[in-house]
Amino acid sequence: MTKKKILITGGAGFIGSNLCEYLLDMGYEVTCMDNFATGKEENLISFKHNPRFRLIVGDIRNLDDCRKACEGADYVLHQAALGSVPRSIKDPFTTNEVNISGFLNILATACAAKVKRFVYAASSSTYGDSASLPKVEDLIGKPLSPYAITKYVNELYADVFARSYGIECIGLRYFNVFGRRQDPNGAYAAVIPKFVMQLMRRESPVINGDGEYSRDFTYIDNVIQANYLAITTENPQAVNTVYNIAYGERTNLNQLVQYLKEYLSAFDSEVTNIEVIHGPNRSGDIPHSLACIDKARRLLGYNPQYSARRGLKEALSWYRDNL
Repeated sequence: MTKKKILITGGAGFIGSNLCEYLLDMGYEVTCMDNFATGKEENLISFKHNPRFRLIVGDIRNLDDCRKACEGADYVLHQAALGSVPRSIKDPFTTNEVNISGFLNILATACAAKVKRFVYAASSSTYGDSASLPKVEDLIGKPLSPYAITKYVNELYADVFARSYGIECIGLRYFNVFGRRQDPNGAYAAVIPKFVMQLMRRESPVINGDGEYSRDFTYIDNVIQANYLAITTENPQAVNTVYNIAYGERTNLNQLVQYLKEYLSAFDSEVTNIEVIHGPNRSGDIPHSLACIDKARRLLGYNPQYSARRGLKEALSWYRDNL
């Protein structure tokens, strides 16, 4: 595998740039395709001069860009997407163009380029209004947002292409990923870096609702492990399906803030006195999210090493140096 060529779409983003760095360190040739709509050039600084790294500034909504990026690739890790439930509710059209039309473009061109395996970022939002816990891959509900619809359609397209054209596809349903290089700024920033930045500034974090909504917060290194296993597995039963990628443990937002206060107070004792503000619940949010990861353990050999608390401790060292 060390001589294989890997295309990472959205490679300048939070998850994509971490995958680029890891796979370059493992000896792969990596092509990053990004239009920098949400990705950042500074995420590429540590490896952009690596002779095995290539950057293509392109958009998955453009077929020619997709063809250029897929040329010569052995594997595709498709991370490019327009995230955020609130953003999709505000602008469902752009979310649809990027996440569905763009997905179809890159999947079809990967297929035409004879790419061996197409691994894509799916989402826990696919579970929608299903109240069952933990979440099991084959039991989903109705989507609660345009974003959730797009991610479910991705899974349907991947399944059809695998059956119709023979390309191997693996979907990884990420559960609330956090870690280094995650952007705390902007209206749609993820909750963990946003809370960390606010607490470091001695500002009150705003929790939507009473704080009892819970998530299976998943550290970036668990996600890297899952992607690596997805491209290297030789188990024929492991392909053409989807997996929950998480730690398998719930943390509610009140607990999350308490953990952050505890860890940050070691550097600033005033953090413990910061009060939390509670706002209204956010439209489209799933109340609770907890993954069953048995399928990924069994078929991929997935064995996540970072609980939410361990991951937070790792992430805080990066946040302190970069926020």
